[in-house]
Amino acid sequence: MKTIRFVDLFAGIGGMRLGFEKAAQKLAIKTQCVLSSEINADSGWVYQQNFGESPQGDIRILEKLPPHDVLLAGFPCQSFSAAGKKAGFGDTRGTLFFEITRLIDTYQPTAFIFENVRGLLTNDSGKTIKTIQHELEAIGYSFDIFVLNSANFDLPQNRLRVYLVGLFKAAPKYRLFSDPGPKDSHSYNPQQLSLFYPELKTVTVADILEDNPPKDYDCSREFVRALEKRLDGDLNRLHGMRLIDYRGGNSIHSWELGLRGECSADEIELMNRFILKRRNSKFGKDQDGKLLSQEQIATFFESPNLEQILQSLVLKNYLKIVQGKYKPVSGNFSFEVYKFLDPEKIAVTLVASDANRLGVYHQGRVRKITPREAARLQGFPDEFILHPKGDRAYYQLGNSVSINVVEAVAKEVILNLK
Repeated sequence: MKTIRFVDLFAGIGGMRLGFEKAAQKLAIKTQCVLSSEINADSGWVYQQNFGESPQGDIRILEKLPPHDVLLAGFPCQSFSAAGKKAGFGDTRGTLFFEITRLIDTYQPTAFIFENVRGLLTNDSGKTIKTIQHELEAIGYSFDIFVLNSANFDLPQNRLRVYLVGLFKAAPKYRLFSDPGPKDSHSYNPQQLSLFYPELKTVTVADILEDNPPKDYDCSREFVRALEKRLDGDLNRLHGMRLIDYRGGNSIHSWELGLRGECSADEIELMNRFILKRRNSKFGKDQDGKLLSQEQIATFFESPNLEQILQSLVLKNYLKIVQGKYKPVSGNFSFEVYKFLDPEKIAVTLVASDANRLGVYHQGRVRKITPREAARLQGFPDEFILHPKGDRAYYQLGNSVSINVVEAVAKEVILNLK
């Protein structure tokens, strides 16, 4: 087969390109990137370091695309994400999809591969994905959707993403099928993807951990002491633990650590009951938790000193008073780590906003995962050059794609090219 020419839009640090090139290389096919585009200068710098070329900027200023065979685009997901405002095409970032279709009209490639969040499928009651499908089918492309989890592709990360693939005037046959994977990072068992894929070996967080990362990633001694006190010295209990102030379950809360002031046993018990009971429907319809009066709190926490306990919690800033009622003070971003990964399980989804606050207890150290470990969770090889500033590296990796998943999708597309 001749060299496959491809275009890399919304290129980020080059994850889509890397996965595509790996797939072609394993099929003994040469590739050539004829155009790349990325608006973020920091990401463009990383791209240039690894691929030897600087991507062009905003795709809205591109007049047309050069001749190419495959179009890659991890177009912005924020407007479709469950974490965003779900504005869809009403969001400026959402309308960037129409920039893709505008550019496709300038040179129709043989195939496309698009990546996005799962929320794309349910946005605006499914109207968004139907609009995308209509736009692409109207210009002659097949349209297939795959919901794929990185955990099923030899990566220890519970990352669910949507891949849209299509061929121009063709009826492709793919050996992939949608599989949402484990419901959470603690219920992972390797799945056999299809008869065409061998059963995968179990890959866990332990496989991506560095042996001796710099001490800079260690949590503060004050934070570690608070954790030791809360866990009676058994730091192995940190595996899989969340640090969060508005959920129960396998969690540690700021009042249990005394981060804003030591709490008595009664104060801790009241707060733990409060965050659970405030979701009870008898207190109102707000599922995110209600503001409760002292009288309502007394229905699940009986104490002759209730008023004094509440006042103490307000003074320590664990509770605040809003319109005469009590509400927990959200302090999750004050934690040095919001989630400790279990080395024997898989990681939660790496996201840009807090990839720098994933932690691990490993080899006797309580620390954050390193940018290199975050890169390994996404399938980037160790020779891949990361941004030298850690906060930017974490952010870029959280926004990137999982290389192994792109490789698997790209392989199927390449095999369907004529």
